[in-house]
Amino acid sequence: MLYPLSTLALAPVLIGQGRYVRRVTPSLQEPEGDRQGSLGEGPELRLLILGDSAAAGVGVTTQQDALAGQLVRELASDHRVIWRLLAETGHKAADVLAALNASPHNHYDVVLVSVGVNDVTGRTGNRQWLTALNELSDRLINGMSATRVIFTAIPPMHLFPALPQPLRWYLGMRAKQLNTLMENLCNNWNSGVGSLEYLCISFPLEPGFMASDGFHPGLDAYGVWAEHAAASIRKLA
Repeated sequence: MLYPLSTLALAPVLIGQGRYVRRVTPSLQEPEGDRQGSLGEGPELRLLILGDSAAAGVGVTTQQDALAGQLVRELASDHRVIWRLLAETGHKAADVLAALNASPHNHYDVVLVSVGVNDVTGRTGNRQWLTALNELSDRLINGMSATRVIFTAIPPMHLFPALPQPLRWYLGMRAKQLNTLMENLCNNWNSGVGSLEYLCISFPLEPGFMASDGFHPGLDAYGVWAEHAAASIRKLA
């Protein structure tokens, strides 16, 4: 109830602040580098990293420093990791699903998903959000035989330094709501085949952890994310 009431009451302020943030926030590009490959020796692990600008590595200059590069190196210490990155700036959950449906029909053991920030800013409704997550999970588990799909929680937008108040509070509130729906989906998923996991990471919002735009992860944040994701993935291996 608080979210729709806040939307109505604060609409003029939120619209103005949103326009201001878009105008003054630096536009960072997706990093250069490979988006698929193999690395390491040991048991084979087929990995897909899927999602939005954070999954794509916005905030650093090369894929080696981004989530994909750091996660693959971490896992390659004891696996032969065959990996692919399918992510694009601006994608909402429905866009991620469309991109996945248009991609080659490959098999993956584990899929790490980053999605939700654009659904928050784009005001995706609860039903749309859950429908996209359910269909995405079904496609990955029943269509691509993924053993585990790991959904990364939407970051704490109420702490993003690029956002002024009350926009920061408003978007943070919505991020928490969508995270609750995502977590419930993961906890209640029962397909009889693969499983879902909700991965919530506490990122220190300090210099080095945030990119220069105050909105995306920085080098250190991608490192923390990779460490937590690798620990979760190793539970299966």
